[in-house]
Amino acid sequence: MASRCYEAARIMEVGNLKGGGGGLGKEVHHGHGRTAHNMSSSSLRKKSDLSLVSKVRCSPLRALLANLQEIFLGTKLFVLFPAVPLAIVANYYHFGRAWLFALSLLGLTPLAERVSFLTEQIAFYTGPTVGGLLNATCGNATELIIALFALHQGKIDVVKCSLVGSVLSNLLLVLGSSLFLGGLANLHKEQLYDRKQADVNTGLLLLGALCHILLLMFRYAVNTGEQAVDAAPTLALSRACSMIMLLAYVAYLFFQLKTHRQLFESQEEDGDDDDDVVSEDEPVIGFASALLWLVGMTAVIALLSEYVVGTIEAASDSWGISVSFISIILLPIVGNAAEHAGAIIFAFKNKLDITLGVSLGSATQISMFVVPLSVIVAWIMGIKMDLDLKLLETSSLIMAILVIAFTLQDGTSHYLKGLVPLLCYLAIGACFFVFDSQTGEYNSFYPLFLLHNLASLHQKMHVDSDLNGITDQNNGIDAGGLTTTAAVTKAY
Repeated sequence: MASRCYEAARIMEVGNLKGGGGGLGKEVHHGHGRTAHNMSSSSLRKKSDLSLVSKVRCSPLRALLANLQEIFLGTKLFVLFPAVPLAIVANYYHFGRAWLFALSLLGLTPLAERVSFLTEQIAFYTGPTVGGLLNATCGNATELIIALFALHQGKIDVVKCSLVGSVLSNLLLVLGSSLFLGGLANLHKEQLYDRKQADVNTGLLLLGALCHILLLMFRYAVNTGEQAVDAAPTLALSRACSMIMLLAYVAYLFFQLKTHRQLFESQEEDGDDDDDVVSEDEPVIGFASALLWLVGMTAVIALLSEYVVGTIEAASDSWGISVSFISIILLPIVGNAAEHAGAIIFAFKNKLDITLGVSLGSATQISMFVVPLSVIVAWIMGIKMDLDLKLLETSSLIMAILVIAFTLQDGTSHYLKGLVPLLCYLAIGACFFVFDSQTGEYNSFYPLFLLHNLASLHQKMHVDSDLNGITDQNNGIDAGGLTTTAAVTKAY
C-alpha cells in the first residue's frame, strides 16, 4: 500500500511534464547515463513514505507536502537538517563562535547532498549534456562558495588550505578508506576496475601539480638570487597557469560529456538487496520545483559558508588547534561527508568504478576548476592570490597524487592498497596538526611534544642528580645543582 501511494504521489508531483504541472514544458529525457557522482549521492537517499500525504484531499496542498517530504526526508542525512536553523539562531543570539562554526559545518553536510540530488533532477529535463555541465559546476558548490567568501574577507591562506585539503581528502581519505573497507568486505572476491577513467583523472591531477611546482620553483629561484628577476611576475605566471588549467578542464568536460561519455557513465547493477535506496529512472519533483529548491539551497549554503569563514579563527583559538589543520582536515571531511559515505558504500558493494569516479572526479574538479577559478575571481576582485602553495602543502599534494597513481596502475584492488593511502593521510594530518603552516608555529598541545618534554625533563634531572652526588662527596651539598633542577622544572 505504501509503495503504491509513493508511486501515486510521485506521478502527482511530476504531473503532466509537457502540459505544465511544474515542469515548465520540459520534456523528460529517459535513460540518460548517470555519472559516478550521481550514483554515489543516490546511495544516501531513501524512499519517502507518502501514505499520509496521499490522504490529503486538497490537491495543491498534497503536492506541496509531497515536495517538502521528498526534499527534507528523502535523504538518510535528514537528522542533520536541524543544525541549519540552530546555526542561524546561534548567530542571531550571539552564542559562542566555536559553536556557530560547528553547527554551520554540520549543516553544510545535508545541503551539499541535496544540491547533488537537485542537479540530477534537473538533468532529467535538460538532458545529459546540460546536466553534466550543471553537475560540473555545482558538484563542489560548498568548496567554491567557501572559497569565494574567504576571498571576499581576504583570507587567502584559508582558501588555499581548504582546496588543497579537499584534494587530499578525496585522494587519500575517501579512496583509501573505500579500498580498505571494500577489500575487507570482499576479502575472497576479485576486485577489478576500469583503469581508463583513473588514467585520465591522474593525468589532469599531475598537470595541476605541475603548475603548483612551477610557482614554488619560481619563488625559490627569485628568493635565492639564481636569476635577477622581480617577484612581481609570480601573479602573472599564476594567472597564466590558471587559464591553462581551466582550458584543460574544458577539454576534460568535452571528453567526458561528448567524445568518450561511455567511460564515465556508471550503470547500476541489478540485484541490489537494499530496498531503501532509491534507484531513479524518472524525476520525483518537477523542473520548476527543482530549480527553485536549488537556488534556495545554494543561498543557505552561502549563508552557512559565511558563518564558517567568519568563525574559523575563533574555533581555532577555542579548540587549541591551528587554522591550517581546520582548513586542510576538518573542513573537507565534514563538508563532503555525504559524498564520501556514498563512495564507501559502493566500495562495500564491490563497485569500484563508481568509487573511483567519485573520489578522482571530485579531486580533479577541485584541482582543475575550483582552484584556478578562485585565482581568476581574485584577480577580478583585485585580490593578489596566486597558485604558490607553501612547501609543505605542495609536497603533500604531489606525494598524494603519486601514491594514488602507483596504487591504481594495475586495475585490481585489495585492502592493503587502501590502507597505504589512508595511513598517508593520517601522517599528513598529524603533520599539519603539529605545525601551523600559516604562522610557522608548533602546536605545544600535541601529546608527542608533551611526552618529549617530559622525557627531556627526566633526563636533565637525572644528570643533575648525578652531578649533585659527586659534589656531595667532594664539597658537600651543591646549591647550584638544586637551582638548576628547579629552573628546569619551572621551564617545563
